[in-house]
Amino acid sequence: MIKLNFKFLDLSFKSFHQCIHVRTMHFHFANSSQSKIDSNRVLNGLSKSGRINEARKLFDKMPERDEFTWNTLIAAYATSGKLTEAIQLFKETPIKSSVTWNLLISGYCLHGMETEAFYLFSRMQFEGQRPNQYTMGTILRLCSTLGLLQRGKQVHGNVIKTQFESNDYVVTGLVDMYAKCNCILEAEYLFIMMPNKRNHVMWTAMVAGYSQNGEAFKAIECYRDMVVEGVASNQFTFPSVLTACAMVQARNFGAQVHSFIVRSGFEANVFVQSALIDMYAKCRDLDSALIVLENMEVDDVVSWNSMLVGCVRQGCEEEALSLFRKMHARDMKLGNFTYPSVLNCFASTKDMNNAMSVHCLIIKTGFEASKLVNNALVDMYAKQGNMDCAFQVFNHMPNKDVVSWTSLVTGCARNNHHEEALKLFCDMRLAGIHPDHVVLASALSACAELTVLELGQQVHANFVKSGLQSSTSVDNSLVTMYAKCGCIDDASRVFDYMQIRDAVTWTALIVGYARNGKGKDSVRFYDQMIASGTKPDYITFIGLLFACSHAGLLERGRLYFASMEKEYGIKPGPEHYACMIDLLGRSGKLVEAEMLLNEMDVEPDATVWKAILAACRVQGNLELGERAAKNLFELESKNAVPYIMLSNMYSAAGKWEDAARIRRTMKWKGISKEPGCSWIEVNSRVHTFMSEDRGHSRTTEIYSKIDEIMVLIKEAGYEPDISFALHNMDKEGKELGLAYHSEKLAVAFGLLSLPRGAPIRIFKNLRVCGDCHTAMKYISKVFHRHIILRDSNCFHHLKEGQCSCGDYW
Repeated sequence: MIKLNFKFLDLSFKSFHQCIHVRTMHFHFANSSQSKIDSNRVLNGLSKSGRINEARKLFDKMPERDEFTWNTLIAAYATSGKLTEAIQLFKETPIKSSVTWNLLISGYCLHGMETEAFYLFSRMQFEGQRPNQYTMGTILRLCSTLGLLQRGKQVHGNVIKTQFESNDYVVTGLVDMYAKCNCILEAEYLFIMMPNKRNHVMWTAMVAGYSQNGEAFKAIECYRDMVVEGVASNQFTFPSVLTACAMVQARNFGAQVHSFIVRSGFEANVFVQSALIDMYAKCRDLDSALIVLENMEVDDVVSWNSMLVGCVRQGCEEEALSLFRKMHARDMKLGNFTYPSVLNCFASTKDMNNAMSVHCLIIKTGFEASKLVNNALVDMYAKQGNMDCAFQVFNHMPNKDVVSWTSLVTGCARNNHHEEALKLFCDMRLAGIHPDHVVLASALSACAELTVLELGQQVHANFVKSGLQSSTSVDNSLVTMYAKCGCIDDASRVFDYMQIRDAVTWTALIVGYARNGKGKDSVRFYDQMIASGTKPDYITFIGLLFACSHAGLLERGRLYFASMEKEYGIKPGPEHYACMIDLLGRSGKLVEAEMLLNEMDVEPDATVWKAILAACRVQGNLELGERAAKNLFELESKNAVPYIMLSNMYSAAGKWEDAARIRRTMKWKGISKEPGCSWIEVNSRVHTFMSEDRGHSRTTEIYSKIDEIMVLIKEAGYEPDISFALHNMDKEGKELGLAYHSEKLAVAFGLLSLPRGAPIRIFKNLRVCGDCHTAMKYISKVFHRHIILRDSNCFHHLKEGQCSCGDYW
């Protein structure tokens, strides 16, 4: 009989149950572990596809969550911009590793939240988490994007402390940050200090940095070194080096890069193609640019815009308009860069109908509120001379910047609306808009045309106070303004302080001295201009020959006129012939002047015939004077001056019937002489006078001063020249009429209003008459005043009885 060992069986039974329990536990653990992995996989998929709400629901249902689970959802929230949810989840997570911190910091960096990102970066280190290379790279990328140089320098210090200064990933971030913050030397230093750890990303960052900082040749050289080192270029490298090629017109090197692009297999990349089109267009190779554009598989609006801009820059307006029509037909997205380019075409072609059609399209496509587009519309209408439309667009703009104001001010100045230009400039300053170089130059040009010296001086002071860097365009406008206002010494002072002088600068001073009766100084500055290596232009010779004419420099004038085409390839125009004829006429060489007239290579215009007529009046050559006057009657049929000059010549020759006939012709044709008008600026206010004007608030004082002036200058030897008076009056009436000419009324007001010793500046719309000119000389002597009179011909600087003009009447 078998005896059973129940104790053993009991033990075995317990062991069996324990075994079963362990196996069950292992089974459940294996299932749980697999379930968590599967859940994490699903969670990751939902997060990456943007289905964050579903991801959250799954997260909330998960019985067990590991570090990956928490980090996945934090990353999803941070990337999508739901940073409040991300930070809340971050606070709840039981494990905050460096990865967790990096994910949150990356989210804030991605959305440009500088303060929060740097707070987290500091907090991370405070809580004992050491930033890794990815943390540094992320925070440096934020500094690069926002241009945070000081923050970037702080991170650089942290990089050194944490010994990441040799990490290629971190150094690449530093190179990119310094380059984008315009510290290219620092970027270059870091790049040089990593000779053995330069990957394609670092090389690309350096090439891009040089290109972005205007160091085109260095960018090209860096790219060349990169190729020599055998480092592969990519879709980010090629656009940077192509941009550099465009900057310096390196078309041939750009074409070599193009070949390398094809060999590297990037010829179909949209970004690379766009950069190629831009490079070829800026290098004036529109054919190659068009080939690249036509081979593109995708209609990329950036590429088409580059092509459009290239056509506009080269003056190919028709081609540009054709491209625009194709863009519209292909239903491409026209926008802030397309419309300004095509509007620039209309500014050149003066095609108002199509311009207005594009304006309608702008409204239809919802770009009527775009500042860029509106600025282009104002500029386009202003350049077409349609100031009403320019003002309408400007007045309806919700936000105006300095470009908006500049376009309108410049447009007014260009279209001879000088008073409106200055009023706008003042309104711009009242609106708190700080002027730029362009609008300052336009305002100064308007001041020059209106000869408002005090306002011009205020604009000059505004420029100095603004802290803007010296600008050749503004300095040239200052020289011109002071010269046209009769302040030639001030113009010369501005010229002396200029660091860069171009042909316009020298010409402005040469013309200024000539107009102010200092022809010999004009010649002296011309010699200095040639010695400086600056080539004279068409306008320079007009000023130079004008100077020779008024200074009586006959031989010099002949020499300069001959040198125009012989030495500088400048074909003389009507203005140059007019100056030479005037010079010969003043020198008594009327026969030679007539020979020059007959030998002209260009058709004589009104300027030439006026010079001939003026010379004939002085020399008494009635026959040639009649020829000149008849040509002027045809060229300027409504201009009274040639009629009056010919009538006076007939009167001087005793041909009274012919003189009367000319005046009857004027009456029959309805031609009347433009009334003489003189003005003077006192305390920033312009006072205007007509002949025998009694509309001024101080008329009684002015006429009383005139009587005093007449008595004093007659005592000094002045005798009225009644040949300049009306013919239907007696001698006493003629003398009174002469006494009340507009320029005499203006000088009387100046003597009453300006401090003793201050120069009296008078401006006249017509040429000053001979009698007034003589009277001014005596007034300057008797009252010991410097009188500066600018008429339609030139400046007359009158001091102690002498005039700068040489008294050619």
